[in-house]
Amino acid sequence: MILLSDIELLRGGRHLLDGADLRVHLGQKVGLVGANGSGKSSLFLLLQHQIHADRGDMSYPQDWRIASVEQETPDLKSSVLDHTIDGNAEYRQLELRRHSAELEGGEALAHWHHDFDSIDGYSTPSKAARLLAGLGFDEAAQTRPVASFSGGWRMRVNLARALLQPSELLLLDEPTNHLDLDAIVWLERWLNRYQGTLLVISHDREFLDNVVSAIAHIEHNKIGSYQGDYTSFERQRGEQLMQQQSIYEKQQVQREHLQKFVDRFKYKASKARQAQSRIKALEKLQAVAPIYASNGYSFEFYEPTALSSPLISFDRVKVGYGDTVVLDQIGLNLLPGSRIGLLGRNGAGKSTLIKLLAGVLDPITGHIEQGRHLSVGYFDQQQLEALDLQASPLLHIQRLAKQETEQQLRDFLGRFGFAGVRAKAPVGPLSGGEKTRLALALLVWQKPNLLLLDEPTNHLDVDMREALVIALQEFSGAVVVVSHDRHLLRTVVDDLYIVQNRRVEPFEGDLDDYQLLQLGGFDEQPSPEQEEDIPLVKDGGGREERQQRKRLAAAFRQQTGNHRKRLKVLEEQIHQQQIQLDKLASKLTDPGLYQDDQQDQVSELSRKHGEGKIKLEELETNWLKLSDDLERQTIVFEQKYG
Repeated sequence: MILLSDIELLRGGRHLLDGADLRVHLGQKVGLVGANGSGKSSLFLLLQHQIHADRGDMSYPQDWRIASVEQETPDLKSSVLDHTIDGNAEYRQLELRRHSAELEGGEALAHWHHDFDSIDGYSTPSKAARLLAGLGFDEAAQTRPVASFSGGWRMRVNLARALLQPSELLLLDEPTNHLDLDAIVWLERWLNRYQGTLLVISHDREFLDNVVSAIAHIEHNKIGSYQGDYTSFERQRGEQLMQQQSIYEKQQVQREHLQKFVDRFKYKASKARQAQSRIKALEKLQAVAPIYASNGYSFEFYEPTALSSPLISFDRVKVGYGDTVVLDQIGLNLLPGSRIGLLGRNGAGKSTLIKLLAGVLDPITGHIEQGRHLSVGYFDQQQLEALDLQASPLLHIQRLAKQETEQQLRDFLGRFGFAGVRAKAPVGPLSGGEKTRLALALLVWQKPNLLLLDEPTNHLDVDMREALVIALQEFSGAVVVVSHDRHLLRTVVDDLYIVQNRRVEPFEGDLDDYQLLQLGGFDEQPSPEQEEDIPLVKDGGGREERQQRKRLAAAFRQQTGNHRKRLKVLEEQIHQQQIQLDKLASKLTDPGLYQDDQQDQVSELSRKHGEGKIKLEELETNWLKLSDDLERQTIVFEQKYG
C-alpha cells in the first residue's frame, strides 16, 4: 500500500501540506481532488521522488513500477504508434536484445522468447494500436509523425504511452482535459479493467463517479479520506459543512440561486430519458447544496439588454474551409431560452458550427438570419491565448468598462476569484484555470443574449464548474455548448444535437444513450415483443403504401391514446403535489413555529412533508416509466414507417 504519515511539503515558501496523512490500499482507485493550487500535482511529484517532503514519512513497495503522463512532447519525427510503443521501456530493451539472442541461438534464444512472452511482447504493438484507436487516432493517424499534431493531440499520445506501460501504480493528472466525450467513455472502461493502484486528479465529477471507489481531498494543508465515489464524497463533506455555523449566513444568500436551479427540474420534460437524467442530477444537487453554498465563487450572467426571437436561424447552410465542406444542410432556430448541447467525435465539426454561429466563419451557401438584438458571447480556448499577458485582470475589464469605478470592477472580479492584489497582478503567470475564469468574467460583462461555449470547463476546478452551471441555469438567453463535462450537459442542456457525417441533427435520447452508441452497445433494433406490437408493411412510395401508413399511424395514435391521457393526469398530479410540498416547506421555515411549545405541530408537519416527498417520487417514477414506454413504441413505429 501507499502510506504517507505527517507529511510537510513546502513549495515556493508556501505550505501545501502540513501534517498530512494518506493511506491507499493495493489495487484501490482513488480520486485526488482539491482547489487549484492546493498541492495535488505536487503530491504526484512527491510519489515519483521528483521532489522530497520537508517532514514526514512516505512508503510503498520498492518494486512498484510507476506510470504517469508526460507533460511535454517534443516535435518528434517518429510515428504516433512508434512513440507510444517507446513508452514501454521493457519491450524496447528486449527488442534490442533480440538480434544478439538470435546469433547465440539455443538457450539464449529460448530465454529471450520466454522473457518476451512474459511481458506480452508479441501483443504489445496491437495493444498500442487499440489504445490509440480508443483515444481517437485512426489507422492513418497512427502512422503520422508526432510533430504533425497539435498540443492537445500530443497529450493524447502521452496518455496512450502511460497506459501501455506495465505498472503497479498509475498516476493520471487531469486525463480528460484534452479528450472528447467518446474518448472519455473509452478511458473509463479501460481504467475499470486496470489491475494496479490508480491515483487520478480530475475536476470531472462524472468521470470520478465512474472510475474511483475513494476520494482523497486536499484542503487546509491536510488530506481527508472518503470512501465511495465523488458524489458520495460531496454528500459526506456536505454533512460536515452543515455542522459549521460559519457558513450558515452564506448558505441563506445562496439558497435563492440554488432554488432557481432546482426549479428547472420540475416535470416539464418531453422525453423520459432526459427527464431521468435531470432527476439524477437534482438528487445530487440536493445532497450537496452546502458545498455549493460554501465555495468561493458566486456570479450570474447579466440580464441581456434586449432579446430577439429568434436570435439566429440557419436555412440549408453549408460551411467549411476552402474547398473542404465540413457541414452541409444545417437548419437551426435558436430562441431565447434554448439550451443546446453538441455531441460528436473530435473533428466532426462541433467547433466549426460554434464558429459559424459566432460569425468567425462565413457560410459557403445557405441563409443565416440574425435577430435585430443579437449579441453573441463566444468562448473557446483561443480566448485564453488572446489575453494580454502583461495586463492585470482589472486592466482587462477596464478596457471594456471605461465608465465604471475601480471599486465596482474590483467587486465584480472578486466573484471570479480575483480579489485584492490578485486583481492587479499580471495575467501571464496565472494558471489555465485562472485564465479561464478571467475569460468568463469578460464574457459575462458584455451581457450577451447568445452564449457559445466550446469546452468552457477545461482547467476549471469543481467549485467554479458548479458556479458556472448555476449561472447558466439562470441565464435568460440561449446557450449552445460543446463540452466533455457530462455533469454540465445533464444539468444545463435541454436538447442534444449530434454532429456527424456533415450533418447537424437532433439526437433523440440522453447522454447514456449516446455513450452506448459510441461503445457499440446500443441495440437500435426493436425487441421481439415490440416487433409483435406493430404489423409489418412493405417499403415503398406508392399510393397504396402511403394510405396503409396513414391507417397504421391512426391506429398507433389510438393504441397509445390511453398512455397520453394517463401522462397528462400524472403531470397534473405532480404539479398539485409540488404545490402542497411547497406550502408545507413554507410553514416549516416559519421562525414563529419554533418559538413556543409547538413540538407536536412541528412533528406533524415534518411527517406530512416526508410522506409528500415519497408520493411525489412515486408519481415521477410512474411518469417516467409510462413516458419511456411511449417513447420506445414511437421510435419503433417511426423507424418502420417513417
